[in-house]
Parts: sequence; structure tokens; C-alpha cells
Amino acid sequence: MTRSKDTKSATAIIHDQDLVRGSGGELHQVADGDTPLLTTAQGGPVADDQNTLKYGERGPSLIEDFHFREKIFHFDHERIPERVVHARGYGAHGYFETYESLAKYTRADIFQRAGEKTPAFVRFSTVAGSKGSFDLARDVRGFAVKLYTQEGNWDIVGNNIPVFFIQDAIKFPDIIHSVKPEPDRAFPQAQSAHDNFWDFISLTPESMHMIMWIMSDRAIPRSFRFMEGFGVHTFRFLNAEDESTFVKFIWKPKLGLQSVVWNEAVKINGADPDFHRRDLWDAIQAGDYPEWELCVQLFDQEFADSFDFDVLDPTKLIPEEILEPIPVGRLVLDRMPDNFFAETEQVAFMTQNVPPGVDFSNDPLLQGRNFSYLDTQIKRLGSTNFTHIPINAPKCPFHHFQQDGHLAMRNPVGRVNYQPNSWGEGPREHPARGHRSYRDEVEGPKVRLRAESFADHYSQARQFFNSQIEVEQNHIAMALTFELSKVETPVIRERVVSHLLNIDETLATKVADKLGMKKLPKPADAAIAPRDDLEPSDRLSIVKNGPESFKGRKVGVLVTDGCDAKLLRTLSDALKTEGANMEIVAPKVGGVEASDGSLIEGKQMIDGGPSVLYDAVALIVSAEGAERLTKEAAARDFVADAFTHCKFIAHVEDARPLLDKAGVEPDEGVIAISAAADVKGFVETCRKLRLWARETKVKL
Repeated sequence: MTRSKDTKSATAIIHDQDLVRGSGGELHQVADGDTPLLTTAQGGPVADDQNTLKYGERGPSLIEDFHFREKIFHFDHERIPERVVHARGYGAHGYFETYESLAKYTRADIFQRAGEKTPAFVRFSTVAGSKGSFDLARDVRGFAVKLYTQEGNWDIVGNNIPVFFIQDAIKFPDIIHSVKPEPDRAFPQAQSAHDNFWDFISLTPESMHMIMWIMSDRAIPRSFRFMEGFGVHTFRFLNAEDESTFVKFIWKPKLGLQSVVWNEAVKINGADPDFHRRDLWDAIQAGDYPEWELCVQLFDQEFADSFDFDVLDPTKLIPEEILEPIPVGRLVLDRMPDNFFAETEQVAFMTQNVPPGVDFSNDPLLQGRNFSYLDTQIKRLGSTNFTHIPINAPKCPFHHFQQDGHLAMRNPVGRVNYQPNSWGEGPREHPARGHRSYRDEVEGPKVRLRAESFADHYSQARQFFNSQIEVEQNHIAMALTFELSKVETPVIRERVVSHLLNIDETLATKVADKLGMKKLPKPADAAIAPRDDLEPSDRLSIVKNGPESFKGRKVGVLVTDGCDAKLLRTLSDALKTEGANMEIVAPKVGGVEASDGSLIEGKQMIDGGPSVLYDAVALIVSAEGAERLTKEAAARDFVADAFTHCKFIAHVEDARPLLDKAGVEPDEGVIAISAAADVKGFVETCRKLRLWARETKVKL
């Protein structure tokens, strides 16, 4: 414990009278009756935390300065190795509430009682970038959930995309090495737009389904709160009779799906590289707790045998129109960690952490993850005793004979540290209550072989592309063009286009044309000819699965001195009723004086609050203020970017000069507001999130 909980608020302001100046002019904050005393880690009170112990005023520092040695020693060791993948993450606490008993399918304790709440911790992350990278990289997002059940921790370690690049875990080091910064030059950071990645992809056709997802807007989500999560693999449920049901896990956001566009993502990373972190923090601090429904796709062996693709293949999914997901509970995040390092950074997820009643399939990628994760956590956290760290410790009773080792915080008590023993002491196994694996009948030779049922690499990629609306398809083409334009080796670009020809010829032609290729290559050889009879799946489109309201979103309101105070209050009230927020953007962060003389404080100044940070914008300015803003590049960009990114723009009549100067051609998404009815209409229109029809005009 480094400080008492009953100390002054962390937001208390330090005034000059709280400071004492030392003999060398340095400032000391000295403890008083309300402030705890600074001590060493051993509890010894510290007299001076500003100066090392020296031999004379200007002499050498002394090795006997134990406070300095302890302080710098700890500082030198306060960073642990970052994760090789998923290094940049952000987490929150919450709970999972079970809807109804699933005892028919599983004996997992968490699914036995309707209405029961189970503590949870969730960590969201990007995959490729380091801890210091930006939030809105084009990347897969990790969606890892730790459920502290009454029969041990259950980790559902998934992503926001239901499939993966590879079919066998032995290729995982290769895909990650290829996407990480190239080893001779150590860049690019948090980007897949380089030769190594696309070289690997072009030589690995099983990746093509995932490529369609990663080049879609799924890879640049607007918020953690607006993205799905998937367990990726096929698992098993086992009931009390050890009867097996296959299961796939899907987390569906209550606020609907939403992403940004690439041009917007690039600018967000410059304006706020912590965009996703800040969004989650702000939502939870405001009491707008993010929520997801856990849905399961349940099926038996007969369905698995009849399905068009192998359910053990992690590059495939089961379309929801074929197998409807069943909601079984809800996940609510309602508390941020007290300390980022202690919880979010040290949390250890492992796919092999499952409770009795949940078991694994023979998915070769899942099997490899089960083997790898334990070793990863030992390396990162420095000891086999990483479960002693509070965030990783079970919240249910636990008993075992593991002992000693580096950083052991608990050890067996008494004489007995083994079993069986003659003393009748210590825990014992329980065949009925313990975890039992499914008695799967397996036969065949020991071989290094890929099943023929894994060999269709293009059909579901084609299905995904065909399931997108035209705007989304254009975004995929644009993403591929951008990424491949960064590839310096022509043969790699050609190989990728040859794969695209097996997915969609129009897509391949468009990308090839943008890259300046004189002629199309031949389609890549396909182990199995791609099918064209798979029905499009509406559930695979972001736009088709958007929200029903504007709840959880944010409007950036640009104001100036003399702005209409009544209209501003009307907009604020309408957004609160909708469950949305507004943020004031002003010429100066100190705010503006409204038409009624009231002070409207600014959350952002125009130079630091670009419109890319908001889901929609409103221009509530005076005529004089608008005229001033027309001369400011940041204000013009605020309006122009909102228009270019197909956002809805509300404006008062006095804002027209600013609209004109920003090059805005009014359309149905540029909405004049002067009365309460106009404001209500604007908020209702914002539920559509974007006016995609504008995109062809702005040529985004």
C-alpha cells in the first residue's frame, strides 16, 4: 500500500503554501496532519526526496544512500517484457450475468443459475504494434475476457474478427514475424503495409479470408464499445452426462457496430493516439457502462459433418443465417482498474483456462495456443507464480501443493505438501466435480499433414466480400491499394492480385489499375476451386448492423462568442435524452460568452479538437464569430473533414460563411437548426451515423 485511501483527493490543487523551499532552491512538498508520511518500501520515513546523499555539497554521491538505491533500483526494474503480440492493451472490470440455465448443454457452473453475476475483467488490444503505438492502427483487435467463476478462471481469449490468418499454430511465429517491423530497419511500426507481411500473405493462400476482414473497416473500429468479439475457435460444451455439443462464442455490442474510415483513422492517430483508451475511460467514468451479449452457436456432430467447411478450420466461420447465435448472458464493464500496470499490464490470459463443462476441439491453432500461452506468461511475469498476482488469482477457493519458486506469496501450510499421503491432510481430486475431457475417438498415423477439408481458401473470402454494401467494398479496395502501394517488390503485388482474382474479379481489377499494373496476372492456383453459390450474409456487414439510436456517441459543437445559448441547451438536452454526449470546441479552451452572457467552457480548443474525434458536429456560432473562423485553417478543416468523412453537420444560419469557406456543398446531411424541432430532427438523423451517399462526391 503506497498511500492511504483517506488522503486528499487526487484532484486536489497544490498551492504555494503547501511547498517548502530547500537550501538549494529546490521545492519540497512536506507532510502535514492530513497527508501521509513518505517512507521507503521497508516503511522507514524519508526526510529528503529531492537530493541524494553526498560527500560535501558538491562531492560524490554515497553508496550508503539506501533511499536513493531502493528508489532507482525499483525504477530500473519497473518494466516487464511487453507482450510479443497484443502489447498495446486497455482493460476494465465488470461482470457477466447469466440469462438462463444451460445445464442441458454444459455443466459449467457459470451457466447453471439464471441471473447470477460473475466478476469479469476484459482487455482490448491491437496485435501488431508495441505498447507505445497508436490506437487506430489497421489491425485485429484482441477481445480477451477473464471470468472469475466459482469453479476457477475461464479465459475466452478472442478477437474482433471471427477467423484468423493461419490454420496451424506452427505458422504463428511466421505471421507475426512478417507483420512486425522488419528486423533490419525496425519499421514500420503497427502497420502491415510493407513487403514482409504481404510477401508472407501472398505465399499463404489460407490467409485470404482474413485479409478481406482486415482490409475492411472491421480493422479500424470507432470504439471498443462498438465492436464484436469472437472466440474464433470451435470449443465443446460437456453436460453432466459428458454429452458433447460444439460451441462458438460471439460477443455482440448492445450499441451496435461502428467503424471509422481510413482517412479519418490517420488523422485521429495524430490528434489523439489514445482515442480508444480515452473513449472507454470516459464512458465508464460517466456511468455509460459498455455492454455486450454473449451469444453461442451450438451444433452437434451431424451438423459439423454436413457443413460446407471444416468446423476445426480457424480460417472459416459459420454464417449466422445458417446457425443463429443464441444469447446466453450479458457482459457489463463498470469499473476501471485502480492501477494500469498491476491489472491491465499484468493480467495473464490463457486459452487453456476453462472450467469443468467446457472443453477443446481438435482445431490445430487452438491446440497450439493451449501449449504456448503458459510459457508466454512465465516469460513475461517472471515466475511460475504469476497466479499469485491479484488480477490473475481465482476468486473462488483454491487448494494445491505448488510451492516455493520466485515471487511465491503463498505456500502450503503444515507438514504435508504432496499426495497421496498418510496424514489425511491436504486437498484431493474429485472425479465427478473436476474437469473431464471429452472421450473423443481418434485414430490414424502420426503425420505432419493438413486435412483436405481445410483446402478451400477463397470461397468464404468471396462470401465476405459479397456480403458488404458497395461503400464497404470500396473501402476494402482502397485499403488493399494503400497497403500494396507500400510494397516495393512488384512480384509480391502481382501475387496478391492473383489471389484477389479468385475472390472477385472487379476487386482485383480495381486494385491492379490503382497500382498501375499493365495487365492482370493469372489467377492463383487454387487447391479447391472457389465456390460462387454461397449466399451473402448480412451479419458480416458493419453498415447493416449499425445502431438503432445515437446512444453512446459524441457530437462536437463548435461555438464562438455570441452563440445562441438557448439553442445550445436544447441540443444538449436532446443528446442527453438520446443517451449521447456533446463536447464544446471553442477558439480558446477557456470558452466563450454566449448570447445570454453565460460562460460556455470549452473542452477542446479548435486546434486540438478536430472533427475526426466526433461522430457528428454542430456549428453554433455568431455571425462575427463565423467570420473570424473562416480565417482559421483549423476551423475550416473541422468543417471540411466532417463533410469529407460523410458525417452529419448541424449549423445555424450564421455559420454559412464557414461552410462555404470549407467547400461544403449542402446536402441532406447538412442540417440547418434554429428551433427545438430542428434539433430533434438532427439528433434522429444522426442515428444513421454517416451519409454514405456523399462518399462518391467527396471521393474519399
